[in-house]
Amino acid sequence: MTTDDPDSIHIQSDEQLRAIASHTRHRILRVLRDKPATITQIAERLGIAKGSSNHHVKILAKAGLVAVVETRKVGGVTEQYYAMTGRTIELPETGAGQPETLMRHALADVEAAPPNDQKLMFLKHARLSPEAWDEFSKRCSALIDELAAISDPTQPAADLFVAFYRPKDV
Repeated sequence: MTTDDPDSIHIQSDEQLRAIASHTRHRILRVLRDKPATITQIAERLGIAKGSSNHHVKILAKAGLVAVVETRKVGGVTEQYYAMTGRTIELPETGAGQPETLMRHALADVEAAPPNDQKLMFLKHARLSPEAWDEFSKRCSALIDELAAISDPTQPAADLFVAFYRPKDV
């Protein structure tokens, strides 16, 4: 679903699609979602080598997904702070059989999340009329809007992963 949100990054080019296809780059975007960070800070947060962090950030920057938003002189070195160029990312509509790249990365994040009391997972199968489908879709969208409205960047991150779809019946 695409919106007219001016703060949204609309993925359009093959270069942008390749840039977000990497789970490491997905994780970097997650770090940069709430506040700018340096290559070193990104590497430390993700537990990856500084060179790897630099490589992936450069790919994201070339694709227009992140940009330098601040520079600071620290000793004899100039640190560059990177941030996302938009608040959200919107993918083009996919065709049959094409992977939902960001959802696959989100699922990997769910699987990697530590087991604790702040992780809910459900899978519910239902048979719905077109009218019930439409009503439930609207309610899910309203809940997602409500979550966005109460989001506070000073608090710990929380993600909502939702996939409401009609499976291919066998």
